Amino acid sequence: MRKSILSAIIWTLSLLPFWVLYRISDILYVLIFYVIGYRKKIVYTNLRNSFPEKSDQEIRHIAKKFYRYLPDIVVESIKMRTISKKQVKERIELLNEEEVIRHFEAGKAVIGVTAHYANWELGIHRLSLMTDYPKLIIYKPLNSKVFDDIQNQIRCRFGAIMVPMKQILRHIVRLKGQPHISMFVADQTPLYQDSDYFMDFLHQEALVYTGTERIARLTSDPVVFCQIGRKKKRGYYFCKFTTLVENPEMYTEHEITQLHNRFTEEVIRQEPAYWLWSHNRWKRKRRAI
Repeated sequence: MRKSILSAIIWTLSLLPFWVLYRISDILYVLIFYVIGYRKKIVYTNLRNSFPEKSDQEIRHIAKKFYRYLPDIVVESIKMRTISKKQVKERIELLNEEEVIRHFEAGKAVIGVTAHYANWELGIHRLSLMTDYPKLIIYKPLNSKVFDDIQNQIRCRFGAIMVPMKQILRHIVRLKGQPHISMFVADQTPLYQDSDYFMDFLHQEALVYTGTERIARLTSDPVVFCQIGRKKKRGYYFCKFTTLVENPEMYTEHEITQLHNRFTEEVIRQEPAYWLWSHNRWKRKRRAI
């Protein structure tokens, strides 16, 4: 019953036009920033440590911009429940889809990498509409099965295949020899049992996932970064693809992991406010030997 009620609420809200949803977002901004102070300590600590060269005034400006953008992601994600294909294509402009298509035409699969930046959720819909080849979205299941099921139901509307991290090999083996894309959101915080590799990320030592690299080296498929950015007009985005690695076998261990994390850093530095600063990204520390 809880799942059906929640699904009904999301469906009903998603029928509202964008302009109404953005008015709701305006109210949410005031609540989460000025009233609740949602994860402010984490956000400000992350920003100060990531940009030690910036003044307190600059940090506060980025933080306020982040909190202004965060509720937009919430309402836009709700809208994904009933948004039309036409609206998706209007909302996210593909700047160079041929960068992915060329790999498909060469008979290759693609290892996609992206980050929690701009509207990565709406990006799933846009990727789904870009090609008829299988689209695997690799994700980390939520603790709440109810929310996890509802979220994945929304994400799959236009053909995306949601694959839990621990099942990725099974799916890739099944699609061996067939062009497809496996998209990793690679800036999450791993559990200790999932990774033991630390690297410097935004001036702080971070435990990072190496799954993207492991799959690329196993399959010899190219690694392509999917950069989603925010346009000046509210609710509109662009998507640009960059092939970071053509031949994974030519790279040494951890080099590919370093490469896509460095690329993510540069994207964040260009427009810092649109990354998910409320995530406690650096909570994992090296264990004493």
